[in-house]
Amino acid sequence: MSSEAVTTVYKVTGMTCGHCEGAVTEEVGALDGVTSVKAVASTGQVTVVSAAPLDDETVRAAVDEAGYELAGRA
Repeated sequence: MSSEAVTTVYKVTGMTCGHCEGAVTEEVGALDGVTSVKAVASTGQVTVVSAAPLDDETVRAAVDEAGYELAGRA
């Protein structure tokens, strides 16, 4: 029984610095099944590795909680 990790790249608007990256990483990283989050303010890209595909609305809610906006998948 193998479990393939799923990598999804999202586009987040409003991130400008390391603090922004940390806030988004913390909120998205708390979602069930997420094993890794890498947010890059300069590109607005947030790369999420999870045990199974994530629901976009769940990710959107986490990004919103951090104070930013999910623009969609990159």
